[in-house]
Amino acid sequence: MCFFLILATTDSILLAVMSYDRYVAICNPLHYPLVMKQTKCTQLAVVSWFSGVPFHVGQTCQIFSLHFCNSNLIDHFFCDISPVLKLACGDTSVNELYVYVVTILLAAIPFSLIIISYSKIIATVLRLPTAHGRSKAFSTCSSHLVVVILFYVSASITYLMPKSIHSAVSDKLLSLFYTVVTPLFNPMIYSLRNKEVIAALRRLLLRP
Repeated sequence: MCFFLILATTDSILLAVMSYDRYVAICNPLHYPLVMKQTKCTQLAVVSWFSGVPFHVGQTCQIFSLHFCNSNLIDHFFCDISPVLKLACGDTSVNELYVYVVTILLAAIPFSLIIISYSKIIATVLRLPTAHGRSKAFSTCSSHLVVVILFYVSASITYLMPKSIHSAVSDKLLSLFYTVVTPLFNPMIYSLRNKEVIAALRRLLLRP
């Protein structure tokens, strides 16, 4: 569970980092080589990978203080925090509050940064003089936006919606989006911007 939560946080922050990369590329193209240097990229990657570690190690350690006196079968596809808390027979209000706080810090804040980045990107793109330039700029961001929507919408509903309106079935379906569907479609979504891939698909689909 701890490793799953750390990797989910890494995914969340990397999406925010990618939006910052696109913001610099579109809004400050002449400064891009100076801003997104190799050192800066390495630092952003390290922050993405390790920023969730202290939060989720603490969150996992909290689980050990709970009492589990009924079934030990998790009604879920994998060992996630919410289904585990449902098995506890004591008071889990502190644990649930911690889940909300961590979700806001590590998902809601990165998502807000993505929104800010794209608001500036859209404002810049709309000021471009040619339709070709606007189309090219939007195509650069479209694949990333699709992944952001798939990941954040499903994850936010899962972790921020009140427990009272959750069901095991809806939790399972939503979890499939940010654990299976999004990673599965990532290669296809990002590859569709590649002209060679599009040409190959056209040849495949139009082949007699």
